Amino acid sequence: LCHLFCLQSAAQLTNQLYFAVLQQKIKSTADRHCFCIDDELSYENFYADFGPLNLAMFYRFCCKLTKKLKSCTLANKKIVFYTCGDQKKQANAAYLIGSYAVMHLQKTPEEAYSLLVSRNSTYLPFRDASFGTCMYNLNILDCLCAIYKALQFGWLDFSQFDVEEYEHYERAENGDFNWIVPGKFLAFSGPHPKSKMENGYPLHAPEAYFPYFRKHNITTIVRLNKKMYDAKRFTDMGFEHHDLFFVDGSTPNDSIVRMFLNICENADGAIAVHCKAGLGRTGTLIGCYMMKHYRLTAAEAIAWMRICRPGSVIGPQQNFVEDKQSSLWSEGDVFREKMNEQENGKLAVTRILSGVDDITINGSNKNKMSKKEEAELYNDEGEMNGITQGDKLRALKSKRQARASTGSLSPYGLGTWHYLNERQIYYFNGRQCSTENPNANVVENVGAHMEDSLSTSVNTYGCGFCYPVAGRR
Repeated sequence: LCHLFCLQSAAQLTNQLYFAVLQQKIKSTADRHCFCIDDELSYENFYADFGPLNLAMFYRFCCKLTKKLKSCTLANKKIVFYTCGDQKKQANAAYLIGSYAVMHLQKTPEEAYSLLVSRNSTYLPFRDASFGTCMYNLNILDCLCAIYKALQFGWLDFSQFDVEEYEHYERAENGDFNWIVPGKFLAFSGPHPKSKMENGYPLHAPEAYFPYFRKHNITTIVRLNKKMYDAKRFTDMGFEHHDLFFVDGSTPNDSIVRMFLNICENADGAIAVHCKAGLGRTGTLIGCYMMKHYRLTAAEAIAWMRICRPGSVIGPQQNFVEDKQSSLWSEGDVFREKMNEQENGKLAVTRILSGVDDITINGSNKNKMSKKEEAELYNDEGEMNGITQGDKLRALKSKRQARASTGSLSPYGLGTWHYLNERQIYYFNGRQCSTENPNANVVENVGAHMEDSLSTSVNTYGCGFCYPVAGRR
């Protein structure tokens, strides 16, 4: 550990707070308190991706730093947050302190970023959850802008954030879902005909999601992958269900984007979107909506989705979202103009008018598939030896979380399967089952039993950032 450290070499965010990129660890002294989170907060990668750190980690960092800044014992000391890790650790540390400056120090993204690079520091750009050559760079400034926009739109409020709830539901065994736009969009891993384990990944039947969806006013489900379950299992229970299939790892055609936007603009409640893993295709279409209706840049949309749900938007989907930014901004302008006219009584309509009534994406619909082509795609799904990109991502997420698991989590309500393979004993939420794969009715009955449990936990922990109370928009 080194005692020698000059504050002039650090970025000064306030009179008390500094950020430094160092070569080695440093000790606190009589007049300064130094701390590092390189080994405390670590990104769980899929492939070559390494950040940005997710919402829960950003929350924990904010709590840690705020506590230090408010500490009476540290009131007369300089506080130095530093990183001495590799370039990936440095990028995540800069993203954390920069986001903190935007959220708590009233800095603009540009002001915060200029402080981070004021000592000629350069940071490795973030990349997607794939391997090989990086096709799209996501910079720290993009992440800071995403945090700024999320604060503006009310998506980010740590005074209402339940970090345990966020971490619970993002786990594969607990549903693998995250809110992207609170009260509007939830991204989740695709349901399966029956709750079971497959290739080490816990699969959930549609019925397992019913209590949570009802509790949080989710009225519409959009499926983007091939049909793994019967949509009637949702529609028979009062949910709307839509199929907008396109191949795993690919980009949607103009018709799919237009239909997705129209569905979301006319949904009565929140929309739950899934593909196979709920990352690539799901993030791509949600990003299109965010650009149209919130005028986010493509980079801001991708950054925010990855902060909420790491791994979102992959490979060519990144460039697709960027290519659509201009046209979707134009569509959004037309949409808002029509909405204003409607509110002023100039238009008599029964449902929300969509800007795509007049504007097609990129001015054409040349990519529209025939029913025969669509059927062929459903039979393909981009599989290689029966395994798709989504399958691989789900398996990786499940395995890494299993390694990181330190015990049971809070009983928030979604059914969790536990398999004791050697003895062939099966449990659902701690209750032993007599059959390996209980049918949908069994899962539904248990799910209904759990609804009161979920209600209790939500009321106890409060309305979290990513988990709005039923009926709130």
